Amino acid sequence: MKMKFKSAALLAGLLCMSGATLAEESRIGAWVTPFRQKEIVPVDNKQYKEECGSCHFAYQPGLLPTKSWEKLLDEKALADHFGENAELDADTLKVVRDYAIANAADKSFHKRSRKVAISTEGLEAPLRITEVRYIKRKHHEIPEKMIKGNKDVKSLSYCDACHTQAAKGVFDEDTVKIPNYPDWED
Repeated sequence: MKMKFKSAALLAGLLCMSGATLAEESRIGAWVTPFRQKEIVPVDNKQYKEECGSCHFAYQPGLLPTKSWEKLLDEKALADHFGENAELDADTLKVVRDYAIANAADKSFHKRSRKVAISTEGLEAPLRITEVRYIKRKHHEIPEKMIKGNKDVKSLSYCDACHTQAAKGVFDEDTVKIPNYPDWED
């Protein structure tokens, strides 16, 4: 009898914990599915990849919420895109903007994108991925000398400098190799 009670209590506890997780995710509109992926959807739009990737790493839309992409991919904002003129013709802008918004963090069911969405909820829309609380937290233990002081990295904005599979949307710690610091592990 005691064993049945313990099993029932354990099962109830697990269900409560699962319910809390589901409640948290459904609170922000996640699709709860057994096929949910861990990482971030890789960029699969040719025009987005060409336009954004011609100047910098073509960040996956799942690294920022919709509100950020709406601000970043505005005609006026693109005229002064972090000090550069990144203006696009109207048709190209529509394709790039629609793709980014459709695949934004808050619309994704991928686990890492969900974490980005949760960490930006209720806050001013971050314009840089390096301003996202979740991204900051994931990198907080890396000494500044290994990033800003590293000629092959320079900034957290160069995701693909350390994340060897960033283009595939994989940002696991297992795929990180910090240039000039081969033996470093956090």
